[in-house]
Amino acid sequence: MMKAGVVHAKEDLRYEEIEKPVPKKGQVLIKVKYTGICGSDVPRVNGDACHFFPNVLGHEFSGTIEEVGEGVSALSIGDRVAGVPLVPCMECEDCQKGNYSLCKNYSFIGSREFGSFAEYVVVPEKNAVKFEEEVSFEQGAFFEPATVALHGLQRVDYQGGKTVAILGGGTIGLFVMQWAKIFGAAKVVVFDIADERIELGKRLGATDGINTLQEDFMQQAMDMTTGKGFDYVYETAGNTITMKMAFELAANKAQVCFVGTPTKELSFTVNEWENMNRKEFTLTGSWMSYSAPFPGQEWDLTAHYFKTGDLKFDDSFIFKKMPLSQIADAFEMFKTPGIVKGKVLIDSTK
Repeated sequence: MMKAGVVHAKEDLRYEEIEKPVPKKGQVLIKVKYTGICGSDVPRVNGDACHFFPNVLGHEFSGTIEEVGEGVSALSIGDRVAGVPLVPCMECEDCQKGNYSLCKNYSFIGSREFGSFAEYVVVPEKNAVKFEEEVSFEQGAFFEPATVALHGLQRVDYQGGKTVAILGGGTIGLFVMQWAKIFGAAKVVVFDIADERIELGKRLGATDGINTLQEDFMQQAMDMTTGKGFDYVYETAGNTITMKMAFELAANKAQVCFVGTPTKELSFTVNEWENMNRKEFTLTGSWMSYSAPFPGQEWDLTAHYFKTGDLKFDDSFIFKKMPLSQIADAFEMFKTPGIVKGKVLIDSTK
């Protein structure tokens, strides 16, 4: 048996004993260390988004290999690993093309099958990415958002030596900013409404930052690019205001990617939308964080650059660490808007 945080119904999350999973052929058993509470987890506990009951959520996790199933060759007991939550079918047309994020027949650890808000979790061998001792277990729990950021960066034809605007200074935004720097951006500017996030962005390597609550913020942005606008614009907040802002900040022939997930209906005026016509910029979206061979270079590069220190990790990314035994209290915090300022990590060893 093992302890887990089990969702039984809306707003009914219990810390209780359930059966400890056993790895089958091609699977590994991970002893979980940390799991981050993702924004998508909150409506599955506090709302009506949970796929089934009882369920064990958790998909941003790190831990060590406890046991390996038959046929596993790439991992050994004791290896430090980060969890890869997507389980694509590997058979559909999208999977055959390596577009695993677009698979319609996928499973997902921590929503469609039991996840890591538990002492142990079983995953396919390829869903555990090994990382070195130089990388902390806290960083291991941030692999998933870091890979989402890199996938977003590369959804356009990204090249170094150009100007980049990051709209939203949250965890994803600051990882996109760092990836842009790692791959050679000439200038990266973080846009946010909170000075502390702008300052954190600068600490992590941003060239500059602009608080969009200032009346002249757009003029400041244009001055930084000699009136041209930005070559690359990444929207990471999923906010109506920043989505429209992206169209205005884009330079002629720019490339714009929406990484953030919108939560409200979005409409543009004719003048706002016409920016795309007149500037001839390219607009695309980004979904999850995978490429071929599965799970993709996003995961390999995250392990590498966390190890080298080029992909920086700041303690302020973590709002609070809480033991698994208090997981219900952790989700209660999310009921008060604005109280959670950063990632909440659940420690499965406590």
